[in-house]
Amino acid sequence: MSNLTHAKIVPRRSAERGHADHGWLKTAHTFSFASYYDPRNEQFGALRVLNEDRVAPNQGFPTHPHRDAEIFSYVLSGELTHRDSMQAKGAESDNSKQFYRMRRSDVQFTTGGTGIAHSEQNEHNSSWVHFLQIWAMPWKRGLPPNYHTMTFPEEAKRMAFVPIITPLKAGPKATKEDEQAAIPVLEGTIPIHADLIFSAGIVEPGKTFDYKIGGENYITNKTDRKTYVHLPATQNGKAKIKLAGETVLNEGDGAYISKVNAGDILTVESVGEADAELVVIDSN
Repeated sequence: MSNLTHAKIVPRRSAERGHADHGWLKTAHTFSFASYYDPRNEQFGALRVLNEDRVAPNQGFPTHPHRDAEIFSYVLSGELTHRDSMQAKGAESDNSKQFYRMRRSDVQFTTGGTGIAHSEQNEHNSSWVHFLQIWAMPWKRGLPPNYHTMTFPEEAKRMAFVPIITPLKAGPKATKEDEQAAIPVLEGTIPIHADLIFSAGIVEPGKTFDYKIGGENYITNKTDRKTYVHLPATQNGKAKIKLAGETVLNEGDGAYISKVNAGDILTVESVGEADAELVVIDSN
């Protein structure tokens, strides 16, 4: 019996995603991306891209430009090195806005805005990196480019859903000073230029987490939220979750959840044999 009877939950099965194996890159696209086009799966609320990528050792994405998109990487295993267009390999820096070698529990965020260029490489000699790359559409174009990198401890995600990204507190009318201050609605999270919350949790077998739509009043639009849940393939098929008491997702699956409002509670039960690490993208 569903505990969210007014919601519409539509699974997006792993096998139905756009898959590609380039040798050095194994990827699965939830939405239309690059050479993969699916008119039925182009965007959901502000969410535009959700790629589950695995990159081979000493391989990666060379320096490339971005504009007018909010882009973030969530590392599941291995390491991923981010460099901006001015930072050459070998010129390591402690400045996480220029150089950052990310590992599990790290999140790197980019506001493309008027235009930036960066690279994302797996510089490890032997281990693959497994990560999610997610793009959201900003509330306006022409924003000043920016980077943020933060660590969100695994221990916290084993207790409850942890908010990782929340809207910029100053909103769409933010001044230059607001942009420089980069204060999110929720302290300790990364600010995004969208009415969006990104959260993650690790649910042990037999346990249930509650996700509150809209968080603790973090968002502006309270009705008809578009919430996407994704269960990455991390446990060799042993992880499984049940949403709202009825919809079962296996590893690599996601689900479109619509017709929900701020304050609604989505239950997530781990019904597999291994820990289920999942992400929730809650937008308007």
